[in-house]
Order: sequence, then structure tokens, then C-alpha cells
Amino acid sequence: MPVQNFRQIASFAGRTGASIPQWLADRFEGLDDDVDTRRLVASAVAAEQVLDLVDHGVDHFHFYTMNKADLVLAICHLLGLRPNHSREAAAHRPIAFSTPAAMRSGAEIRADIEKAAAERVLIIDGAMGTMIQERKFTEADFRGERLKDHNHDQRGNNDILILSQPDAIRALHYQYFIAGADICCTNTFSSTRIAQGDYGCEHLVAELNREGARLAREAADRAQKNDGKQRFVAGAMGPTNRTASISPDVSDPGFRAVTFDELRANYAEAAQGLIDGGADLLLVETIFDTLNAKAAYAGIRDAFEATGRELPVMMSGTITDLSGRTLSGQTPEAFWNSLRHTDPISIGLNCALGAKELRGHVAELSRLADTLVCAYPNAGLPNEFGLYDESPEYMSDLLAEFAQAGIINIVGGCCGTTPDHIRAFAQKLDDVKPRQVPQVDRRLRLSGIDPFTLTDDINFVNVGERTNVTGSARFRKLVKNGDYAAALDVARDQVANGAQIIDINMDEGLLDSAEAMKTFCNLIAAEPDIARVPIMVDSSKFEVIEAGLKCIQGKAVVNSI
Repeated sequence: MPVQNFRQIASFAGRTGASIPQWLADRFEGLDDDVDTRRLVASAVAAEQVLDLVDHGVDHFHFYTMNKADLVLAICHLLGLRPNHSREAAAHRPIAFSTPAAMRSGAEIRADIEKAAAERVLIIDGAMGTMIQERKFTEADFRGERLKDHNHDQRGNNDILILSQPDAIRALHYQYFIAGADICCTNTFSSTRIAQGDYGCEHLVAELNREGARLAREAADRAQKNDGKQRFVAGAMGPTNRTASISPDVSDPGFRAVTFDELRANYAEAAQGLIDGGADLLLVETIFDTLNAKAAYAGIRDAFEATGRELPVMMSGTITDLSGRTLSGQTPEAFWNSLRHTDPISIGLNCALGAKELRGHVAELSRLADTLVCAYPNAGLPNEFGLYDESPEYMSDLLAEFAQAGIINIVGGCCGTTPDHIRAFAQKLDDVKPRQVPQVDRRLRLSGIDPFTLTDDINFVNVGERTNVTGSARFRKLVKNGDYAAALDVARDQVANGAQIIDINMDEGLLDSAEAMKTFCNLIAAEPDIARVPIMVDSSKFEVIEAGLKCIQGKAVVNSI
């Protein structure tokens, strides 16, 4: 119970014969009539007491503050925590904070992970979906009591099991932890408004993320208490079922089913819930479109600002087939160049391919990335029944070779993998030295769907400027007339004739410059022979620059600002 009125407490102590520590009296000396400062001191003292109790093994707290909610929030702010804001919690439960781990700063968490990764190969968990399918939950199981009358089917909505079957989800996390996982991912792969829209559960997104992180946090704490080994909870954030770089309509390549800003808002809400629930880090995974990931990171930054808490971020892409590219066309190097600004604690690949097929792409990232490299492949390629056949022993041998070759820091499994796989990985990699993070030369590194690095042997960069309405009368006429097909030919010719970057400028008085920039950039994304080179977004207007950047998955250049 935080001290709010020291004079009153001192008077009560005097009447009852109780004593007050001198250090506490010193803190409140001279503050009897200064209510605001007294409240600040009360918050600071309570926060110090919480940290002292944490050091002595206490990990849950009930603040009794005589209905002074602002005092609780002040204490939470000092501790870097956020309370549970659900109506049920407010009405029926004390405000509780689950773990000492939740009180560590993002910088401390990152340092802990990097220290562990310098000593050994870390293990991330396996598939949640595979384990959920084994339990053969019925529609009624998915719905639970809360959604029994909901007007959408829920079977297949694995994330909703966080609310309807919390004990089962917590148990799955615990299975992975005790099998050897250092990091477990929350069961929130589809916990965005976009993805939950398929099930009519958009209104539950904040709760799904918060409770999903809480369940994984509880499993991590239990496992850590059992054996003393530090565990980490990664808040899983999937790609949604929409793509910002590709049109779902082949007859309208400039159309997008989702915007950058919509994705940003979706990810911000999810990230805030994961942070509130006690996640140690955030994992943007199964990235098939790098523009989605860039929007995710923008949303994550919004969540950091809203919560006052910043966590490490992992980025994991998906090479969709043997072409060696993401669904939106990028190579691993172009993918890394596009996301390097996010300063991820790890960059990596997961899903779609087995370890054997993924190996070369992981090696490429390992050569390029000056951060940890993570890989969690599927248990091979799916068979004719859509199942995965690689055994824990076979897959662990493949991944052990990754580690022995020095190309990996974090390893785990995706589709088809189980706690048995994770146990085999942990045992096989126990005494293998991890990859050493390289020092990478500082260079200008850009990307379209292919990478571009300005090396010493490049004397000058050829920038194609014919896609500029202020510099090309022909291009200006085409754009003003809405003839974007012919305008694309101008860009295509520049790339074919050796342009290493194409400059796009739509600053013309009779044009809606931001809309024209957006339209042209979206159309370029559907043209691989143009999209392979980086784009220079050229405008004297910030809103036009921003409109262009929100349509470009690669690492672009900004001109004229």
C-alpha cells in the first residue's frame, strides 16, 4: 500500500507505538502541504519496494491505493509496466504483473539474448498448428462458452483457443520449453483485425494478443523456475492474409486489397497487446511481402511509443519456392537490405521449405547480416496428403550441419515440427559453437526485388530520369492522360538500357501528385523487369515522398527533400 499522506501515517504510528524507518521519513520531510510532489515520492518509494521484493523472489503484486488509479499508473510507469485493462480485470481482480522478466528493459533483454547466442546456438520452438491439430478440437472446443452463440464458425481459428482453451495453449508452450526451447512464440500468428475478420473476431484482437503473451509468459516462468534456465517469449506476428505489394486482381495490377496504413494500424494494436501481456521480444514472421513487414515495423514503433516500452524485434521471411525469392519477388539479400533499418536482433527465414532447400538462402543471409541469423524450416516439403515427413533425427542432422558450418545462431521448426523435434535439435546442437556475427563493411545498400550495393568498382550510378514529369514532356503527357501502360514502357526502357536506379517524379501542378506516385509505384511492383532495380522517390512535397515510400517494398532513395 503506497504512502499517500505521510503525516497521517506518522500520527497513526505514534498512537499505536509503531515505528517508521528514518529513510522513509526523510523522503517525505517538508512535503505535508505539497500534494503533487508527495504523490511523486509515494510512487517512487512504491516502485523501489516492488523491485526489492522482485529481488527476493516475489513476482505478483496487488496495489491497494484507496481507488487512486492514477497512483497505480504512476507506479507502473516507473517500472516500465502496463496494467491489465480488461473490464473483467478492472471489476473482479487486483492489478497483477506476472514476472520479474517483464520488468527488464528491452535493452537488457536484447543483451541477455545476444550474450546467450554468443555462447551457444539458441533454440526457438516448433509448430503450434501441428500440435493443435493433433488435439482434434471440435467446433464447440474452439468456441468455448464465450463464443458458443457467435455467428461465425471458429474451427481453424487457432488463435481463438487462447481464450477458449487457455490451459491447452499454456501446456503446449510449456512442452516446447521443457523440450529445450530458449524462445517460444505466442499463439498469435493471426491475431490482427485483418486475419480475425475471417472469423468475425476483430473485437477480440487486443485481448488475444495480451492473453496469448500472458499464457506463454506463465509457461516460460514455470520452466525457468524448474531448471533455472532463462527463457524468452516472442510475440508472434504473422503476415496477415493480404499483401501490400501484389494485386489480388490480375486484371488490375495497380489495385491493393490493403494499404500500408491499414497494416500499420493492425500491427500496432497487436504489438501493444503483446507488450502488455509480457512478451520479451516481437517476431514478425513468415514475411512473404517485405512491404507488409515494413508496415509491421512502423506499427511496432507506434506501439513502443504508446506503451513507453521498447522490445527487440526479430524478422523472419519466407522463400516461397525453389526460385529463391519471396512471394513478392525479393531475393534474400534484397530482403535484408529492405529491413536493415529495423535493427532486428535477428534476421532469418522460416516456413515453405525444408531445411535442405532452405540451407543456401540461410547461408546467404549469414554472409550479409551483421546481426543474429535465425532459421526454422518446415519438417521437409509436404507430401501428397499435405503432411510433413522429416523425423526429429533426420531434421536435427540437417540443422546440425547449419550450425557446424557457422551460418546460424537461432534454430527451430515450423510446419510439421513437434516438441520431439525441438528436443532432438537441442540435444544435437548442445555443444556446437554458434555463428560469429560478422563486421560488415559500411556501404550504400539498396534494393528493388534484386539488391544493389555501391561497391568501390562502381565509379558512378546510372539513374534513369525519364520517369520524371518535370524533365520529360513525353512522360508528363502520358501520366496526365492516364496512359500508365505506356509510362511503364518508359521505365522499362531505362532499366533495359542500363539504369541502376529509376527516378520517379510526379510534381506537376495539374496532377494529384501523391495519387499519381502511388499508382505508378504500385504498377511497377507488378513488372519484375522494372521492379528489379531500386526506386528514387523524387518530390519537393513530403506527402508525395511518403505516398511513394508506402508502396515500395525495397530500399529506396529519397530525392529533393
